[in-house]
Amino acid sequence: MGSEMEPLLLAWSYFRRRKFQLCADLCTQMLEKSPYDQAVWILKARALTEMVYVDEIDMDQEGIAEMTLDENAIAQVPRPGTSLKLPGVNQTGGPSQAVRPITQAGRPITGFLRPSTQSGRPGTMEQAIRTPRTAYTARPITSSGRYVRLGTASMLTSPDGPFINLSRLNLTKYSQKPKLAKALFEYIFHHENDVKTVNIVLHLEIYTVFELFSKALDLAALSTEHSQYKDWWWKVQIGKCYYRLGMYREAEKQFKSALKQQEMVDTFLYLAKVYITLDQPMTALNLFKHGLDKFPGEVTLLCGIARIYEEMNNSSSAAEYYKEVLKQDSTHVEAIACIGSNHFYSDQPEVALRFYRRLLQMGVYNCQLFNNLGLCCFYAQQYDMTLTSFERALSLAENEEETADVWYNLGHIAVGIGDMSLAHQCFRLALVNNNHHAEAYNNLAVLEMRKGHVEQWAVCLLQGKATMLPCEAPHDLASGFLSYGIFCHSSFPTDLQTHHASLL
Repeated sequence: MGSEMEPLLLAWSYFRRRKFQLCADLCTQMLEKSPYDQAVWILKARALTEMVYVDEIDMDQEGIAEMTLDENAIAQVPRPGTSLKLPGVNQTGGPSQAVRPITQAGRPITGFLRPSTQSGRPGTMEQAIRTPRTAYTARPITSSGRYVRLGTASMLTSPDGPFINLSRLNLTKYSQKPKLAKALFEYIFHHENDVKTVNIVLHLEIYTVFELFSKALDLAALSTEHSQYKDWWWKVQIGKCYYRLGMYREAEKQFKSALKQQEMVDTFLYLAKVYITLDQPMTALNLFKHGLDKFPGEVTLLCGIARIYEEMNNSSSAAEYYKEVLKQDSTHVEAIACIGSNHFYSDQPEVALRFYRRLLQMGVYNCQLFNNLGLCCFYAQQYDMTLTSFERALSLAENEEETADVWYNLGHIAVGIGDMSLAHQCFRLALVNNNHHAEAYNNLAVLEMRKGHVEQWAVCLLQGKATMLPCEAPHDLASGFLSYGIFCHSSFPTDLQTHHASLL
């Protein structure tokens, strides 16, 4: 009979293989036998942290709470090309914005879905309240609510209650043990979130939720003091806490202080995130370029520069930096997808097809990729693979929104081959799957106007579109009413003259 593996070693093996639930369960059994085993305690805390860990660098969702409670003064009329809130005009020879789908903020949609990049920063309070509401949610998105949900979901890992009672912790004692303090901080910051609801004024019907990461911040401050302010890691953690609290200038000071002690790639990324939040893209670009001087060829820094150029509508510069990313990492999915998207909207579908085929060879197998392959095959005149790609995209769609997008693109294929009846059916199917698909409303309205159904259908569809894309709807709605007026004048000229005579 073979000897069994020692429990702590087995738990560590589970952790290394990312089987965090098994690791936490085994650590719980060991802690029941020896509650003061620090090694087991740290391992369980790390396992619970990894189960709900979210990368703070890429996660940035600006909701209504952040927009209305933001006390940072930002220039309302910035100079052209220096702000992300007012995207500039593309003057670099890239594809025109007229042929690219855009976000609510007016920036072209990139080829890769990233947090907060596709929705855009809300320009007005009305737009912020209106646009996030869909058939799947009854409330506008807020980052505060997201952190609350993360904290409550993490409690499912311990049905008997929290693993650590934060209210009874002596933070001063733990701050004197650096290894223990770091594991405890990450547990508090990521797993518990230490959410406290304060300042609820019932008689004014004002409910204000402040996410106070007080325990994590206190622990980080005490640990920094214990290390005589020489540990850059704790300064970065204090900066992260300040960023969560919306104290961006204090976070900037902590990240800069950490960079003076130890230059790390993550610190550059955190500091650039602060500048982007403060709407200072040029400062973030200079910071990234300074980081490239210290870390030549670093993929994350190159990718950060490319993302900022994309948000500033500088497509050609973004493509150049994505190419630099591919020189360092030939399997970088985001760079391949964004370069392929840029080639497609630059009237080079056959070149874009090469990049999307490369993604398929790398193992990316989803609805969006086959949808893009179908469009590239059609515009590159490889008709034998067009419908096959769209059929595969429909079979891989995971929700109704993805299905609606595929049917919408199939409608464009039908328009391209001149089958308006098929196009009409495709756009109707897109609306069946997603009743908030503004582009399908618009194209269906155009088809109805071509049929002469101006009075009944086209204006109604354009009014439906007006609720979804406020930035484009007035022009299209005016065009619809103009067509309706011309139609009425040509159909009933005598009635119109009689009406004018009665007014006079």
